[in-house]
Amino acid sequence: MVAVAQLVESRIVIPVVAGSSPVSHPNFLRRVAVFLGVILAGCATQEPPAPARQDQLPGQIAKLLPPNLPDRTGWAADIYAAFATQGIAPTPENVCAVLAVTEQESSFRADPSIPGLPAIAWREIDNRAERIGVPKFAVRAALQLSSPDGRTYSDRIDAVKTERELSEIYEDFIAGVPLGPRLFAKHNPVRTGGPMQVGISFAESHAASHPYPFRVERSIRREVFTRRGGMYFGTAHLLGYEAPYAEPLYRFADFNAGQYASRNAAFQAAVSRLSGTSLVLDGDLLPPGAKEGTIGETERAVQALAQRLGLGAAAIRSDLEQGDKAEFERTRLYERVFAHADRSEGGKVPRAVVPDIALVSPKITRKLTTEWFARRVDERFRRCMAKSASTASG
Repeated sequence: MVAVAQLVESRIVIPVVAGSSPVSHPNFLRRVAVFLGVILAGCATQEPPAPARQDQLPGQIAKLLPPNLPDRTGWAADIYAAFATQGIAPTPENVCAVLAVTEQESSFRADPSIPGLPAIAWREIDNRAERIGVPKFAVRAALQLSSPDGRTYSDRIDAVKTERELSEIYEDFIAGVPLGPRLFAKHNPVRTGGPMQVGISFAESHAASHPYPFRVERSIRREVFTRRGGMYFGTAHLLGYEAPYAEPLYRFADFNAGQYASRNAAFQAAVSRLSGTSLVLDGDLLPPGAKEGTIGETERAVQALAQRLGLGAAAIRSDLEQGDKAEFERTRLYERVFAHADRSEGGKVPRAVVPDIALVSPKITRKLTTEWFARRVDERFRRCMAKSASTASG
């Protein structure tokens, strides 16, 4: 907006005829109108464009999708629905974050094909049988039984192309064959799925605490493999939590490593500095499934600082148990560790660090890490933001 002070400084003056009142001068009001018009015109030309109406947002999302993507309108509608039903603002930053993860994980395929999936499935079955002591021949015999679609389980595995198909084979096998529950302990080995490759356990937990807004086709697991459900749960996992991150890079790392993993890795780094203990910065403040009496490396390093922090072992464990929640940042442990670390370093130490995790999965055939994933997604995010700015200005 052009400031009035600038206009005064440039000496725009309304002349007055000698001996007359300014207001009574015949040209006064007209000149005032012109003067005010200059100010208002300056304001109008400098203000940002009005925000888009709600009914325009799916169209704006569609413009950011790959140009050759089939059914861009459908994709945009499902992405917008994921934001609208969860009360997450569909800002360019948020939309581009979701699109970047989706592009990285599936190249915008709701149920992506996975090369070599039959071999991966057979290895998983054989490894599982070996771990629980079931003879391989017994498993192969059970898989020769007819499945609900008329084919044998073995034939279906040999023809499988997507995780959704493989998940359905496991579900049928667990429910329909006596050996099924024993072999898989009622846990389907397919743990991620859909266009954002979101964790199925996350989706099931989220649906238990947040009403799923769409009609469920058989199960939440099945919903993850749909475009609508996959985008809904993936958006929730990426954006549906309060996090103290100044850069989206850390949310991308969390998407791969678990919510708050980057914050927790920074806490581990601060503990490592203060205690002189080398810690793996993986964001796990307690060992997975830790029971009372089980102490992990991070907790052990914190306990070495107990006197300095003024906290006992029980208080330390209680605060570490908040590590998967936003509340951890408000615990005495978090606040005191960072207060000491800041003083020790003579400045504010990082509050977010990309976790140091090597990615392990039957689908991964080369050495990958959480940092690799986060930075690849961040590159896609930045390209999307540039495209968004170009689209808005055009």
